[in-house]
Amino acid sequence: MEIIHGKIIDITPEGLLIKAPYTNIDRACFRKYSMVDIGLNDGRYISNEQRKKAYALMKEIAEWSGYLPEYVKRLMKTEFVVKRMQSLNKEIFSLSSCDMTTAKEFITYLIDFIIEYEIPTKQPLSELCEDINKYIYMCLLHKKCCICGTKAELHHVSAIGMGRDRTEVFQIGIPVLPLCRKHHIEWHTLGSNTFNAKYHVESVKLTKEIAKKYNLTKKNMEVRTK
Repeated sequence: MEIIHGKIIDITPEGLLIKAPYTNIDRACFRKYSMVDIGLNDGRYISNEQRKKAYALMKEIAEWSGYLPEYVKRLMKTEFVVKRMQSLNKEIFSLSSCDMTTAKEFITYLIDFIIEYEIPTKQPLSELCEDINKYIYMCLLHKKCCICGTKAELHHVSAIGMGRDRTEVFQIGIPVLPLCRKHHIEWHTLGSNTFNAKYHVESVKLTKEIAKKYNLTKKNMEVRTK
């Protein structure tokens, strides 16, 4: 893939008008260029809040691993570029000047790493995350309470119905949260709106991937046909 840089010169209802300087006409003709992939760079710079979150998360990883913070910073940035960075032009970035989208994705990567390796944190991850839905989903996959990080059970935000056998009910798509017993009880005490506002969390829709993690039955994952 050949990468060139262009500039958006107009935004219309039909799409973007992009001007990209290119002088190697022989190559373009030989390779029969017709379609292109366009990477849109975020024009906003990383915020001070994002920078603080990233360094706070890397500090937790450094204390857990025993490595120096600077080594952890270099390692995590390199791993992120290789495994997660969405940009067409994958380069090591600076936390002093990168764009907001890169910062957001990097923070999400750090949080995913912390959840996967069960790294203890002083500050709740729900307060440090940039994408609450991705955070909740990761907690669900690893059965971690999205509030305190301890072992979680699957909480159904919407009532399935009085007297109905949950093993018989199709559940894919219903809103759920991963909550420990303590916070599960608190949710029922406070109610959904008050609980979500207190902890800044949101439910996500149950997927087959999550259902398998919680050993739901096939009937929970398949729509009955008459």
